[in-house]
Amino acid sequence: MLNEKRRVGVGFGVMILRDGKVLLGRRHEDPEKADSELHGEATWTMPGGKMEFGETFEESAVRETAEETGIVLDPSSIRVISLANDRVPDAHFVTIGFLSETSEGEPKVMEPDEITEWRWFPLEDLPSPLFFPSAKVIESYRRGTIYDPGAQGRP
Repeated sequence: MLNEKRRVGVGFGVMILRDGKVLLGRRHEDPEKADSELHGEATWTMPGGKMEFGETFEESAVRETAEETGIVLDPSSIRVISLANDRVPDAHFVTIGFLSETSEGEPKVMEPDEITEWRWFPLEDLPSPLFFPSAKVIESYRRGTIYDPGAQGRP
């Protein structure tokens, strides 16, 4: 029997703001299609994903946003706004939250098996349920703090 050592992954969410609204996508209801080790099926989420080997934070954010939404981000306009220690029983990620207030293009469903729609929501009227890592990024933005040691794991 193999003794596999479990590892912490690095993931991220990109909070794209336009005119006081944030872009969120609805994940597929089917857990196999929702493609989330943190179990985000049927939730609203920011564009994001996992870092690939050799990428900078900004390269990851630009790549995933374009792959998922077709929106182009300027790497120089992206900034880190949150860090979180996200855990569920079978997965563990350090999640980096980015903010981009400069973007080009309109969102399109580029991966229909994973995300069923993209919509802009006012920050004061967000849909439910939110994917818990995305909710933490928004909360960090509202608080103006990058890390809350009391907000570890799933809320």
